[in-house]
Amino acid sequence: MSDLVYWHNPRCSKSREALALLHENGYQPAIVTYLTLPPTKSELRRAISLLNLPVIAMMRVKEKRFAELGLHSGSTDDELIKAMAANPILIERPILFTATKAAIGRPVENVLKIL
Repeated sequence: MSDLVYWHNPRCSKSREALALLHENGYQPAIVTYLTLPPTKSELRRAISLLNLPVIAMMRVKEKRFAELGLHSGSTDDELIKAMAANPILIERPILFTATKAAIGRPVENVLKIL
């Protein structure tokens, strides 16, 4: 089993590029297609902790659904986490996890910085 986990959206070019970069560098992460298998609120909280970023930094704030839900920069962390759990399209992608760190692959090279 891989000690790397990759939250992937195969329809996203950046997600595909970052995965290819990992493969080119010899890494074979376990792939989670998070749109079909959304993370739980607990998994999202752990991801945020490993990213060491504000909750909103893990969100696609320009996504139409963000505004439709009435979310904004002043929304509470709990509101944002609940929204991501129910609407995984709001999760920024891709995200690579090690046992102790995580990185959002924007730019795609960010995934290599935690390895």
